Amino acid sequence: MDLDVLNMFVIAGGTLAIPILAFVASFLLWPSALIRIYYWYWRRALGMQVRYANYDDYQFCYSYRGRPGYRPSILMLHGFSAHKDMWLSIVKFLPKNLHLVCVDMPGHEGTTRSDLDDYSISGQAKRIHQFVECIKLNRRPFHLVGTSMGGNVAGVYAAQYPEDICSLTLICPAGLPSTTDSKFVKQLRELQESKCIDRIPLIPSTPEEMADMLKLCSYVRFKVPQQILQGLVDVRIPHNEFYRKLFLEIVDEKSRHSLHENMSKIKAPTQVIWGKQDQVLDVSGASVLASAIPDCHVYILENCGHSVVVERPRKTANLILEFLALLHSIDNNKKQA
Repeated sequence: MDLDVLNMFVIAGGTLAIPILAFVASFLLWPSALIRIYYWYWRRALGMQVRYANYDDYQFCYSYRGRPGYRPSILMLHGFSAHKDMWLSIVKFLPKNLHLVCVDMPGHEGTTRSDLDDYSISGQAKRIHQFVECIKLNRRPFHLVGTSMGGNVAGVYAAQYPEDICSLTLICPAGLPSTTDSKFVKQLRELQESKCIDRIPLIPSTPEEMADMLKLCSYVRFKVPQQILQGLVDVRIPHNEFYRKLFLEIVDEKSRHSLHENMSKIKAPTQVIWGKQDQVLDVSGASVLASAIPDCHVYILENCGHSVVVERPRKTANLILEFLALLHSIDNNKKQA
């Protein structure tokens, strides 16, 4: 083989080897960095842009895609200890011409965290209202989506700021009493009795605890490599003290049943989506909402746990789109009548 040709192959091989070795090194040594890069790449691929909004000295971080149009904008509120990027799996299946906004909840990710802030469900609803006013999202009524803790906040928001929203989707929302204790509630009770409340199952600090949390939250069993479990833990550990404080705040008497206390005030058409095998918040909460909210559409997903957004993103996106299309059709019929 000609020496120049051989050199060309060596250079080409070396050029390819550098990013491959960098990837392997990141995977083995810095899995948390790889996870951050993954979200950054996924946001770019889906056309989501990150922005900041300020209310006095308080900063909100959010991502968005599209512009307000004839169809309602959609605001998405994530759950406990998550962040705005958890919605990317659903964003993937939503039309690009829809105006989507995903905000980091108070104290999470890029949104301000302050020891002086009110992290009760009512306090979080007020903060989200400030965010909505900051970006002028309520120039026209918008569709509000919330899951778990974010579902609790979304329901309270719909009750307290009815003029802001045209419709509501609650995905496995917290804030409801249940006649059937979930596996998570039983675990919490056992921890309280043994005075080990610091070991909250939703706040892992080891890869093994992270694996247990994923099993608790999902019906589908994901095979997650040890390095990724370590990366997920590494990303969370600096925030675990805040998560503990927040958790104790939202399970306190002031917030524990906030959605239940406000659900009779919800007047907007409401969609409830729940995983039948939810081990965190029992699915019986869906019937509680259906009995209290006049125009309530309930969808129970078979073979699905608490992490509906991750386990069934395509189905969830389709249900939201079908619900919005139904409301649009009803609205048109009323105008023609």
